[in-house]
Amino acid sequence: MSASLADYVTAQAERRPEATAIVFEGDRLSYGSLEAQSNRLARLLKQAGCAKGDRVCWLGPKRPAAIISLLATYKIGAIYVPLDRLSPVARLARMIEGCAPRVILAAGPMGGLLEALVGGGTAPGTAVGWLDAAEMTHVVPQFRLADVATQSAAPLAPASGGREPAHILFTSGSTGTPKGVVVGHDNVRAFVDWAVRAFGIGRADRLACHSPLHFDLSTFDLFGTFAAGAEVHLVPHRLNTLAHLTAAFIRSAALTQWCSVPSLLSYLAAFDVVRQHDFPALRRVFWCGEVLPARTLAYLMDRLPHVRFTNLYGPTETTIASSAFTVPERPRDMGAPIPIGTACGGEELLVLDEARQPVPAGAIGDLYIRGTGVCPGYWDDAPGTDAVFLPDPYSSDPAARMYRTGDLAWSDDQGLLYFAGRADTQIKSRGYRIELGEIEAAAATLPCLQDSAVVAVPTRDFAGVAICCAYVPKPQVAVSPCRIRQELGQLLPPYMLPTRWQSLDLLPHTETGKIDRRVIGQVFQQEPIPVA
Repeated sequence: MSASLADYVTAQAERRPEATAIVFEGDRLSYGSLEAQSNRLARLLKQAGCAKGDRVCWLGPKRPAAIISLLATYKIGAIYVPLDRLSPVARLARMIEGCAPRVILAAGPMGGLLEALVGGGTAPGTAVGWLDAAEMTHVVPQFRLADVATQSAAPLAPASGGREPAHILFTSGSTGTPKGVVVGHDNVRAFVDWAVRAFGIGRADRLACHSPLHFDLSTFDLFGTFAAGAEVHLVPHRLNTLAHLTAAFIRSAALTQWCSVPSLLSYLAAFDVVRQHDFPALRRVFWCGEVLPARTLAYLMDRLPHVRFTNLYGPTETTIASSAFTVPERPRDMGAPIPIGTACGGEELLVLDEARQPVPAGAIGDLYIRGTGVCPGYWDDAPGTDAVFLPDPYSSDPAARMYRTGDLAWSDDQGLLYFAGRADTQIKSRGYRIELGEIEAAAATLPCLQDSAVVAVPTRDFAGVAICCAYVPKPQVAVSPCRIRQELGQLLPPYMLPTRWQSLDLLPHTETGKIDRRVIGQVFQQEPIPVA
């Protein structure tokens, strides 16, 4: 059995136990302490009945306890499931029902949410571990933070690794139910080991973990740090919407590596918070998850000439990133696309036609990915897995699969790949992958609506895209965008809620009877639309 992701921390704890591993709001946690605390929590998980292959959910903010929980889960061979604590109860309930966890670990202001989930019968038989100094009054936990210190810090026997699942990351699902992407230890290690070498990450580096823990990008932030023996600075959630505080964080932490979604970089540019020759310690900026406007990149390269800028591309199903492109110079043409580059180590990106044959340079085709990053598939969803994880015709291994991304792409004469949009209704907004079908499925349950359709239109703001909803009210029912948004907010997380609305007497349809989304998109692009 090959190594577990937890082994990165164990190795650093053996070599340099006093070295800082995690920094959070002024507190520092060493590699030795991280190893000891995760070993103690692992023993508590076993006492709670958690065994190899069981699921352990984390419900709480991004803090050291979350990272300790992650490592403890790996140490007993269980599968880590980070939940989006900002999602409404109904959506979280579907995730918990889908993965059927043995234990939910929680901390922070989660008491009421836990009561609604566990007390409401969503997770019968699920134990709760409360990892917060504040007392829990809503649910009786099986163990508390104080119990962790009573356990032995001695190492546990290796329990997971290789192709076994490390975690399940839930993404938006077109049918209305979130999909759980299963990611293996070997998938993550293959990318992390390559990235540490390719980007020269070492012990002296200070990386940021800006992404939420249910984003696969956070996996790179954490394990890229631990593999190199560097230190990771957990970025508080409140900084996400305050550009000047984000810039101040990068300065005060003297970060050397910064990785985030393009919308945050556009936010920094829009508020002009980056000074000339700012962030002197910073060596590289990565972005991943959506398209970065060339004007934002030009702004940052003008002010940070000492920094290298790297575009990472890759869906959750192929583990963190599958291609990379380091920009050689400041963009001159603000309308020109930035390449997604060439394949990362162990990966191959293929642009194929409908017969799954390679297309010539310059021609747009469907993008497929094969190699070490391709995940096992979706949790408890064989039909969904088989639909997009296809037999790899380029491999001699009959079990090998390649992933049909749903993205369109083309390559230039130098072999650089360019993203050319989606072949379906999936979008990226502020780094989140959103299936418009999930929003429509939620809207279809609202008793005030007779019909609705959701489209996305490009914008010039930092989000890059606006989610728009055209709706037909039920006869004689008073409906407003505020009311619809409020009701949808009980079913969907904030980032999935439409921001533009249009009431129609009837949705437009094509000659074949399908909703004409092209016409609806034109309505939102040409007319003033109320914004909720």
